Amino acid sequence: MKSALLVIDMQNGFFDISQACSDSLKSASEYINEAIDLFREKNLPIVVIQHKSAKQELVPGKAGFDVHRSMKLKPKDIRIVKTYSNSFTKTGLAEKLRELGVDTVIVTGFCAEYCVLSTYRGAQDFDFTPIILKGALASENAEHIRFVEEITETVSYGALKTLL
Repeated sequence: MKSALLVIDMQNGFFDISQACSDSLKSASEYINEAIDLFREKNLPIVVIQHKSAKQELVPGKAGFDVHRSMKLKPKDIRIVKTYSNSFTKTGLAEKLRELGVDTVIVTGFCAEYCVLSTYRGAQDFDFTPIILKGALASENAEHIRFVEEITETVSYGALKTLL
């Protein structure tokens, strides 16, 4: 098993949606940052996925498009820009992961019920094993996080440390 960490849509623009959304993103970022440290320690790939939407002013060069400063990401991390909810749709993500020999993706980020769940299912469509990192999802609605964690394969951070 070779895993990659997917960090989905942890962008400035989403922190501004509402207080509930901002709080959820801050909470998820703590778990995601722990996973980033673990993946760096194990020399495993980290993929930063950013949503691009002119309608939402999420475009390169605009502050909302940038990854939030709280994230422990580095320039050497793999960058993917998506325009669909599913991070695999028309991005080259699957091909990049195959080049790296990845067969399992640990899925984290925003928004649990949209882009995260779509990417989880997209990973299955491309024959990757997707696993949600428990606690590392964000949404404006906490019930949606619980729902996504209930209907997917999940792993706790403690268990992830023993698997990698």
